[in-house]
Amino acid sequence: MKRDTNIIPLSRDHHYGLLFCWKIRQGLSRDVNLERIRPYVHYFWQHNLEEHFSEEETLLYRDSPGPLCQRAMVEHQSIRDLVWSIMGNGAWDRANYANLTDLIENHIRFEERQVFPYLEQKLTPEQLSRVGARLLQLHEQPADDLYEDAFWD
Repeated sequence: MKRDTNIIPLSRDHHYGLLFCWKIRQGLSRDVNLERIRPYVHYFWQHNLEEHFSEEETLLYRDSPGPLCQRAMVEHQSIRDLVWSIMGNGAWDRANYANLTDLIENHIRFEERQVFPYLEQKLTPEQLSRVGARLLQLHEQPADDLYEDAFWD
């Protein structure tokens, strides 16, 4: 899907989010001990998702009231809650990990297919340009996944 160049860094983050889901699903399908997967959830939250959600919420959704942006923010909170549950006390329930991957994948698809196209039409070129300039500052380094325990292999 063609994306406005100003929000490509967020779409690139989405690619890493889908890869995160794939890795967890691989670990689950290989019956990897959840104590190996749990730190990866924490790592990915700290090194990708937390900042990504903040960027979307402050740069795009805050000034774009409407049902699509509202839904995206509600989904962010649902994902946050589940991540915090896994990091806190949900390490022993495989369903939490499967639910997390489903929530994230569905959320990414929703943003890419509905929210971003809507915002590309709604926001002015100047607004998109300001978003793009800020994202360039925030994304000077690519968001590589450098997690060392490749439990998904």
